Amino acid sequence: MLTSWKLCCARIPQRWVFTVMGCLAGVNVCTMRISLSLTITQMVVSAKTSNSTSSDEICPASDSTTSGTGSGGSYEWDTYTQGVILSSFYWGYVFTQIPGGMLADKIGGKYVLGLGILTSAIFTLLTPVVVEAFDSTGLIVLRFLMGLGEGTTIPAMAELVPRWSAPGEESIIGTVVTSGILLGNMLGTALSGVLIQNSSMGWPLVFYVFGAAGVLWFFAWVLLCYNNPDVHPFITESEKNFLRKATNCKKELVPTPWRHILTSVPVWAMVGAGIGHGFSHFTMMTDLPLYMSNVLNFSIQSNGFLSALPYLVMWIASIASSWVADWFIKTRKMSITNVRKFWTTVASVLPAIFIITASYVGCNRVVVIVLFVLGTGFMGPYNTGVLINSMDLSPNHSGTVMAIMLTTASLTGIAAPYLVGVLTPNQTLSEWRVVFWICFGFFLQSNIVFVIWGDGEIQYWNDPDFRLGLDKQPVTEQKVENDTKSDVTVELRSS
Repeated sequence: MLTSWKLCCARIPQRWVFTVMGCLAGVNVCTMRISLSLTITQMVVSAKTSNSTSSDEICPASDSTTSGTGSGGSYEWDTYTQGVILSSFYWGYVFTQIPGGMLADKIGGKYVLGLGILTSAIFTLLTPVVVEAFDSTGLIVLRFLMGLGEGTTIPAMAELVPRWSAPGEESIIGTVVTSGILLGNMLGTALSGVLIQNSSMGWPLVFYVFGAAGVLWFFAWVLLCYNNPDVHPFITESEKNFLRKATNCKKELVPTPWRHILTSVPVWAMVGAGIGHGFSHFTMMTDLPLYMSNVLNFSIQSNGFLSALPYLVMWIASIASSWVADWFIKTRKMSITNVRKFWTTVASVLPAIFIITASYVGCNRVVVIVLFVLGTGFMGPYNTGVLINSMDLSPNHSGTVMAIMLTTASLTGIAAPYLVGVLTPNQTLSEWRVVFWICFGFFLQSNIVFVIWGDGEIQYWNDPDFRLGLDKQPVTEQKVENDTKSDVTVELRSS
């Protein structure tokens, strides 16, 4: 059977099979995570604004925005409870990031990633039953368990990407894989609205569809993808040899240089950027559907499509910025460090301006949507600026370094929904404006920290042999050596 499978599939470059499956992994992770952000608007009893609230603080309803709202929720969860529910996923998410990254670095990312998605898919399928039986308490516990499963996924993918990337292709492979996250956010919000609006089952169907998709993906992943080319059963010898020569990863297990990682200034600059960007990203990802529903009064299907639109623009911006970054690096017009800082600035300053401006437009729905689409869309180059930076700093320990950044950034995933719930009890424009000003501050903080202290060079502690005395070598000398490496290495680190 293996021989026939090899004859069938060997002609397809297996690094591109990995790329497609990695992209679909991101899609599944984010559809299961984000689906609650929209469905919760249909699970709860329709929010009513206080009578004492000024009419200037309330967007009037219209036939186009209220037709087919589908607001038949039966759960009486106030905004505070909704904030706790939406944040509970990240309570679990922060606990498994670093263990997941370390495990992926030691045993490979295949099953670390695959089992993380499978467990999350099972809990997603159980969501309607658990909510019916245990109300908000059960949903909070279930989302916590989902977070535990999904916490391992991104660090595991960060470990796999360098092993399956060839010279001149890492920019494309890395971008396509990470773009799955954005596509998942887009499909999760858009399809949730369609499924709820056009199904007699209502919101439970969303969890059944996305959970089943995650289970199906897992079985395809186990069959088609492997930790590295050396253990792949039906990769061609020519592709295997090609990737062996190209990869910049270790061939043997080495201890994690914790002291050097935790005292690395570029690592902490990446962490600071992740925290600053993470708060604003999680606010828009988890709470934008609430703003569309409770403040702008959009119907559930319109809410789904309009909440998904920013992620389409974000995906386009992410792909475009990676191509430009790759061109800058290959032509040596900009260093890797400056490319990372440039795109981090784009992904911080422009979203900050557009989002805070949207909060002052009031109830002009068209202008608000355009500003939100631009603001969220321009977060896309964050992938080119910061998210991929762990692979710059240390291809050998990228899973662990990525996990450190994601763990700290995920703390904002806990804080953001909770804070929104506390600050917006009446769902008024002025209350939400405070939230967007906080996002503005976090955006600027992330940019300043990364521009001053960020780096795009391979760090000395990436080398497995540095413990043999090479760690005494000054970092500046190590960077000079990095700069004199072959063009193949430069291309490998182009994104």
